[in-house]
Amino acid sequence: MANTTYPELRWLDGELAELERRSLRRGLRDRTGGQGAHIVLGGRPVVNFGSNDYLNLAADPRLAQAIAEAARREGVGSGASPLICGHAVPHVELEHALAEFEGTEAALVFPSGFAANSGTIAALAGPGDLVLADRKSHASLLDGCRLSRADFRVFPHNDPARLDTLLRRAAHARRRLVVTDTLFSMDGDLAELAELADVCRRHGAMLLADEAHATGVFGAQGRGVAEEAGVEDRVSARVGTLSKALGCAGGFVAGSQSLIDWLVNRARPYVFSTAMPAPVAAAARAALDVVRAEREPRRRLLDRAGALRGRLKAFGWDVGASASQIIPVVVGDPGRAVALAGKLLEQGLFVPAVRPPTVPEGESCLRISLTAGHDDAMIDRLLAAMGAPFSPSGPPSGSASGPAPPCSEGDPHPSRG
Repeated sequence: MANTTYPELRWLDGELAELERRSLRRGLRDRTGGQGAHIVLGGRPVVNFGSNDYLNLAADPRLAQAIAEAARREGVGSGASPLICGHAVPHVELEHALAEFEGTEAALVFPSGFAANSGTIAALAGPGDLVLADRKSHASLLDGCRLSRADFRVFPHNDPARLDTLLRRAAHARRRLVVTDTLFSMDGDLAELAELADVCRRHGAMLLADEAHATGVFGAQGRGVAEEAGVEDRVSARVGTLSKALGCAGGFVAGSQSLIDWLVNRARPYVFSTAMPAPVAAAARAALDVVRAEREPRRRLLDRAGALRGRLKAFGWDVGASASQIIPVVVGDPGRAVALAGKLLEQGLFVPAVRPPTVPEGESCLRISLTAGHDDAMIDRLLAAMGAPFSPSGPPSGSASGPAPPCSEGDPHPSRG
């Protein structure tokens, strides 16, 4: 529809049309009912392979009970920022529980994982400092790097040797901060965290690790990749989210007491945002109790993910370097990704197409996200659909111009590296 009410915004019509032409225009989908392995999306019942609800807790009755009880006690809105009067007892209890879970001195809860990442980076670095980020880091990390006003550079994905070179060349910087995801949200691969930690320790650099997609899934206790790699004591700041495996909303930072005290004073998204609703904090604490008590769901999830990757590879699909519950099916062309997602949807399977700018040009993919709610029958349905050819040429092993690299939710246009 042409923009006639606001003539100064008519340029948007052309830009949206160009997105449509390139198969890059997005739209909202309306879900009916709760989150889970089965959902109703746009009025259609589907098996849901698009959610980050990795432990199937988003609609868990235990969390619903915790939030309802807290809402009766606390009300709904927080009313103010944490530093005014928005920091309620459920927030305190959750932060203590997170610190105990993470094995750190303290933890701090943010309104979102995006706020936790961007706010922490900008609080730890500024003009005169150097910030280095893995090229495929999440947008919240990259935006935090830019907002810091520090000298910001990216290094090639999972390349500790290049990071070592960049840090060695920047010995003059006042402070140096390295940021990375631990589980990359589009590729599904893991950071070389032990090597990165070694490099940072050698150069006296701070290391911030975003465990958003790994918390609750990796590690013996479910703390994430840093636990799995045995380097928790060498990660200066651990960032996590409450909105994925924990099934709630919000983000957190775990670390030393001095780190948390500094963030309370200097992390702008924390200082200037209304606090997370207290009932959500109560639900997140209940989810944390579930993660600590129940290890079998995450073990079963990773086992099923490994089996699914093997079967997809056998069918000829390119799943990149995935080593987790996130499995990209790389097809390269955004139009092809949309078409394949549409054909799966016709069969009652929701597998979202991911296109630029979420992934770089030429790396469009279907993003399969397994959860503990998926059973063998659901996975078999997906495999049956993916095993059948979607075109006369059958399922490709990469894009038309050759095998495509794995997907990333990183900066599509990194400026330096």
